[in-house]
Amino acid sequence: MVEAAAGRRSGANRRRPSGGGERRRQQQQHQRLVAVAVAARVVMVAPAATPAPAAGGGGGCVEDILGCLLGVLRALGVTWAAAARPQRQQPRLAAQTPRGPAPGADGRRAAAELRGIPGRIAGNGACAVASLYTLQGKKGVNQDAMIVWENFCSREDTIFCGVFDGHGPNGHLVAKRVRDLLPIKLGADLGTDEGRQTSTSSIKSNGDETGSPGNMGRDAEQNGEYPEIFTALRTSFLRAFNVMDRDLKLHKSIDCFFSGTTAVAVLKQGRNLIIGNLGDSRAILGTRDKDNQLMAVQLTVDLKPNIPSEAQRIRQRRGRIFALPEEPEVARVWLPKYNSPGLAMARAFGDFCLKDYGLISMPEVSYHRITEKDEFVVLATDGVWDVLSNTEVVSIVNRATSRASAARLLVESAHRAWRARFPTSKIDDCAVVCLFLDTDELSETSSSMARDMTNAVEVSSGQHSNTIQLSTGVSSDVVTAVLTDGDDLSAVDAVAKLVTLTDLPNNASGATQSITTK
Repeated sequence: MVEAAAGRRSGANRRRPSGGGERRRQQQQHQRLVAVAVAARVVMVAPAATPAPAAGGGGGCVEDILGCLLGVLRALGVTWAAAARPQRQQPRLAAQTPRGPAPGADGRRAAAELRGIPGRIAGNGACAVASLYTLQGKKGVNQDAMIVWENFCSREDTIFCGVFDGHGPNGHLVAKRVRDLLPIKLGADLGTDEGRQTSTSSIKSNGDETGSPGNMGRDAEQNGEYPEIFTALRTSFLRAFNVMDRDLKLHKSIDCFFSGTTAVAVLKQGRNLIIGNLGDSRAILGTRDKDNQLMAVQLTVDLKPNIPSEAQRIRQRRGRIFALPEEPEVARVWLPKYNSPGLAMARAFGDFCLKDYGLISMPEVSYHRITEKDEFVVLATDGVWDVLSNTEVVSIVNRATSRASAARLLVESAHRAWRARFPTSKIDDCAVVCLFLDTDELSETSSSMARDMTNAVEVSSGQHSNTIQLSTGVSSDVVTAVLTDGDDLSAVDAVAKLVTLTDLPNNASGATQSITTK
């Protein structure tokens, strides 16, 4: 019997199914183990029970065998169940070994590297020229994000800042991803020759594809009034926003079909301000009028479905626009045949359910030349603008006791205004970036900032440490060295591709102007 059981076992191994029968193989293995154990037990018990028939007719032998069989089954059930788990995992582990790191490992490493970059602030905090603050509302998780990045692209005179207002089930994840990756994608495009040498003709064609550059921008282009830096950087903004939206569409972990985010991004280099706007967040400028009174100048347009040009595009692509009875003043975008999702903006990252029906991710890009009368720029999500006017925001920032407290004071003022004006409504999330314009320091910036692309060394002007960044052509690793007095600069041997990009083009002259194109 033992030999027969052993023969079945070897034959069963040869006939093992090739795939899809994991549970069947486990059952067969269990049965083989039971058969071998029973056979072995029968062989051991039978000789000892031989005299039993003379005394009791053989009943004792049968009972002994059945009892042994039940005990063996119980023992085998526990033993096999405990041993089956590692046997089931072993082939999977072996198959995963050559595949490398698990999905998302590169993203987590990149996020850790970003957090270690000097001059980059992505949470509540402040630096010498900016403060930023966010506060969660009463609608659940905080879906707002923000960023300030000093020494952007290894330029001491360049700062990137932005605010992002997420919406939908995964809005908080979308907003954070755009916050982390949009500056990188913009910086990567700024570092290419194509991005630096863009002509006004190519800018015009890009604007016409998605249609509707404004009259002001068209007249300026025809008269040759575009500053060189705006000519180049507008297309860089367009490319970066387009690539960012494609990244979200292809992301495996973040579902952006019914989730998205707004974006207001500002790039300041010297006296030049480039503003990219997507959605209903807003940027304003605090400046002095001819009587030296502080006033607010809105730098962006809230891109909502009630704007005629935006509504026309959406309706041409079969999207529907209407307001809910309880919110008659809020126009929303809906699918052609379903009353969903009801998006309160005409442009956004993500929200791919509406991308075939008029929603676009192309930003409105504008330019402003900083003058000695300009004092600060405020970027904020709609949680601030829903309850405070531009003039009120400028007044609140102006009366802050310090630059570091300006953003927090504004957010807390917005929350108080929510409670006073809408006591029965849920307070919205708020995020604010206050960027202060030091015109005296800007006048000292010279064109000698250019660096050799293959061996660029940049020293940041941080308050706590000097950061040395050396380009060696490394495309993916980030190496940051914080040196104390007396340290040798040659100790740094690598740096991120992002922070060693070539310098942005400078515009040494030009009258004060404000140009907006769509």
